[in-house]
Amino acid sequence: MALDTKGREFGEQDRVSDRVKKHAIRLGICLHTCHSVIICLKQTPNPTASEFIPKGVQVPSSHLGAVSQSPAVGSYSPAIFTNPMMSTPASLAPGLSLSAGSSPLHSPKITPHASPTPHRHGHVLNHSSFPGTADGLPVGQVVANASPVEAPSLAAMVQNETVRGTTYFYTDPRVNQHPGMVFPSYHVYPSPSPNVAYMQPKANAPSFFMPDELRQDLINRHLLTMSQIDQSENPDIPAEVDNYHSLFPLEPPQTSPMQKSNTFGYTTTCYKAISSKDCMPYCLRRIHGFRLANTKCMALVDMWKKIQHSNIVSLREVFTTKAFGEHSIVGLFYFELFQFYFISNKCLLPESLIWAYVVQLSSALRTIHSVGLGCRVVHPSKILINGKTRLRINCVGIFDVLTFDGHQVNPLARSPQFQQEDLAALGKIVLALACNSIAGIQHDTFHKAMDLVALNYSPDLKNLIVYLLSGQSRPRSVNDIMPMIGARFYTQLDAAQMRSDVVEEELAKEVQNGRLFRLLARMGTINERPEFQKDPSWSETGDRYLLKLFRDHLFHQVTETGAPWVDLGHIVHCLNKLDAGIPEKLSLVSRDEKSVLVVTYADLKRCFDNAFSELLAAANGQL
Repeated sequence: MALDTKGREFGEQDRVSDRVKKHAIRLGICLHTCHSVIICLKQTPNPTASEFIPKGVQVPSSHLGAVSQSPAVGSYSPAIFTNPMMSTPASLAPGLSLSAGSSPLHSPKITPHASPTPHRHGHVLNHSSFPGTADGLPVGQVVANASPVEAPSLAAMVQNETVRGTTYFYTDPRVNQHPGMVFPSYHVYPSPSPNVAYMQPKANAPSFFMPDELRQDLINRHLLTMSQIDQSENPDIPAEVDNYHSLFPLEPPQTSPMQKSNTFGYTTTCYKAISSKDCMPYCLRRIHGFRLANTKCMALVDMWKKIQHSNIVSLREVFTTKAFGEHSIVGLFYFELFQFYFISNKCLLPESLIWAYVVQLSSALRTIHSVGLGCRVVHPSKILINGKTRLRINCVGIFDVLTFDGHQVNPLARSPQFQQEDLAALGKIVLALACNSIAGIQHDTFHKAMDLVALNYSPDLKNLIVYLLSGQSRPRSVNDIMPMIGARFYTQLDAAQMRSDVVEEELAKEVQNGRLFRLLARMGTINERPEFQKDPSWSETGDRYLLKLFRDHLFHQVTETGAPWVDLGHIVHCLNKLDAGIPEKLSLVSRDEKSVLVVTYADLKRCFDNAFSELLAAANGQL
């Protein structure tokens, strides 16, 4: 127990300080003197000071006489707020330091070098209990770029009164605020869209990040895009081919130098390369030992370059080179991170998946045939698959260069024949998918494969295969299979759009991460800086000291038992409020628990911007 000069008896100082904070939270006020916002909890209260009750706030009689603040200011540190109205962002002068003329290191009440104690806690004022507020935000709060007519000014909502040298700030519930829509004044993370939430399996807890499966897929793509080889151990791979460098093989090495592609009839290799012009990755398909005899084929290449389709790997250019030590022709394609395996020897595939493949492959053929070209590479080895349902046809246009006949007047004269071959090849692909084996398309097993299709799949799928593989008296068209696909086309369209919704929802989780990372990076350059402008105490004084306490408020809180309190939601929430600079108040506790600084996020944002601006100015040679 402690006695004041008049012999009046007080309780323990910690209990008094808790009562001060409790009633400050209940009344929604910021307690500080006009010379300082530092509330020294170890300072002995003055029992003669009258209690402050904000105008318009009804306080129960049981709470009267509980809050007191010493009017004596002689023992306080120099002014942090040189103007009592500086607790509101509207009255902060540009460039004015929150801690101007003050140094926490010089204050006897603050020891910033002291190590944190086990029972230190950070406190945030509960604005949901403020009179005239809803969900922690002032009623009628609108977006920041609203006109003054639409929203009342902050000075009109935040009132202040001075009683015996102590300035009290509170929200006046009598202010006639605009009864319009209420928007958050800081960045938020809304819940997932209902249509996406019901499509996904329920997780045990909400997540701020994309699922691990999608992240791993993206990481694998980035890994392959940035992969390189040791040039000293691969002397047969040139360092540069035409305008492309950093070649990286995308296919396993040939077992024999004379091994030829079953599709093209030539030895081929595939590389990932980086363009020297735009620094983008591309895929180089090299045809070994081919000498281009007629450049008229480039007219067909130009036609292929104009085709852009979601199920076709687009051809960019074709050129010849001797960089590999021999005459070669190289087809340049957009780099697509897809797998090269189309058929697996497992159980039979679901019919819905087969129809998804049929829709995509027929859509690609329809686009190619509509411009008078033939695909000619509808083969399992030239179909790339990603995940389970995404397909692309690869190596288009290469056959037109390899088999070009310069004696023909019309280079497209044989296109109708090639288109018929495309449809027959599509039928073989569908049959192989239905049997889930390449052996199903062999001539001697064809009838057994068709019996398997009739036994396990719908008549529509069987009729599609029969139509594509049987001879017709008239030329077949890819448009003829549309009635066989029927309403399944809409099913695949709906599935694709649902997939797009899911991916966009996952992307929305990450949309703020870059901003928060930049915020933490800037804060890291300020906190605990050992020296700046030959001042070793720069990061421990002035505005920087408040940022240090805010850092402790973010990351170093503990539970009542002294265990670390780790809450990602708390960190994200506070960082968003700091970045937006909202007028919400919070209390920052010094590491020795002797002082509490009541500030707003707007004050912290200004301190943060000023400190980082100093660093940038010095880095740019302006200081």
